[in-house]
Formats: sequence, C-alpha cells, structure tokens
Amino acid sequence: MTNISDDHVKVHFRMDIDEDGWPPASVESLWAVDLGDGTVRLDNTPWFVRGVASGDIIQAELDGDGVLWAGKTVQPSQNCTIRLIVLKENGSAAARQSVLEVFHRLGTTGEGIEQYRMVALDAANPQALGTR
Repeated sequence: MTNISDDHVKVHFRMDIDEDGWPPASVESLWAVDLGDGTVRLDNTPWFVRGVASGDIIQAELDGDGVLWAGKTVQPSQNCTIRLIVLKENGSAAARQSVLEVFHRLGTTGEGIEQYRMVALDAANPQALGTR
C-alpha cells in the first residue's frame, strides 16, 4: 500500500460467513483512493474479501451514517490476491516472514497477520503465479 493521504477513504465490504465461521467477520474495510466520481481504487490487499485485489476500481456509495460501502467492480486491475495459512511453526512471525520473503522474490508484496497465521499477497503479474 502507498502512504495514506487526504484522498484515501475506508471502503467497507459485506461478507457472508460460512457454516465453519469463515471469514471471521461479516465486514472488512479496505483503504482506497477516492476517484471523485462514485468510484474508488483499492489501495491495500484484502484479507478476507473475495473477488477483489489492490488496484481494482470499485463503485462505492455512502449510507445514511456516512459509511462508504463497496458495490460492483467497475474495472479490475491486473493484480491478484493470494492468501495462505502458514502451518510451519504454527504460523509464527518468523514462519510468516519466510513465506513473505519467498514470494517477494517472485514479485509480490504482502503482509502477515498473527491471529489467523495468514499471509495475504498482492501479485502484480498473476500470469507468473496462476490465474485470479
């Protein structure tokens, strides 16, 4: 993600929780750049929202409480979101970091989250790693 600036907003995505309780929340909020025309460009990698990636342009609408909610994707980016559960060393910080380093050499960026032993990766060239 780039540095947060005045044109950044939080856009909220509703998610359905499955019978196994996944994802662990019904809403995820992502940083986005407000394009000023009712759309936003996502500016960070989603942890749980499916079907979107950093760089996608999304319709967004404010509700009565001033919360910005995501709508349909207007223009997908060429980015791909990849999520991994790290099992090595029970998903320790060192294990998550080693996964990030391996994928960084392949051209991805990403970050880890301790609570779920996960890494979320943003691949700018999905053809190098598979399809979206």
